[in-house]
Amino acid sequence: MDTNLLNNYVLKAIDAYPYTLEETVENLNYALSYESDNAYALYLMGRLQAEQFGDYETAKQYYAEALANKMDFHKVYPHYILVLMWNEDYEEAQKLIDFALTVKGVYKSEIHLLQGFVFECLKDYKKALKALKLAKKLGYNNSYISFIESEMKRIKDKIKPKKTKKSKSKKKKKKRKKKK
Repeated sequence: MDTNLLNNYVLKAIDAYPYTLEETVENLNYALSYESDNAYALYLMGRLQAEQFGDYETAKQYYAEALANKMDFHKVYPHYILVLMWNEDYEEAQKLIDFALTVKGVYKSEIHLLQGFVFECLKDYKKALKALKLAKKLGYNNSYISFIESEMKRIKDKIKPKKTKKSKSKKKKKKRKKKK
């Protein structure tokens, strides 16, 4: 198999995704017919299944196969973790997070951010905030850090819901009744 031809199909698929899905699928099918274990083609097929078709089980299979062929393919980890979260496979997501944090070259801040989201899904908001604080510490992009800060605020709001005017007026009425 001509490696240049394979790479050409993969590059065409990358260029077409997500704007021209028909072209993406066609090029991915060509690439996978030439090399069924091409990690990048498998990864992109996983994204297509998850993001366009909502088929998380099939996406999980593609991501797992991509990682089986190239464990250090750092682009796969965040997308795979998200699919596991969307599919409510939190235990599996946690295992992948733990492993991803050991992979050289993985953007650790992003993995910790996703760890925070897993904890949030499990309604463990304190652990979620702790993970986001670590993500912020490891981040190296101002707009990304601002995003993390906004996520932290959003989660803090879940811990301490804002008091409404109605609840304040109810407390005043209760105090008045107690005085009488």
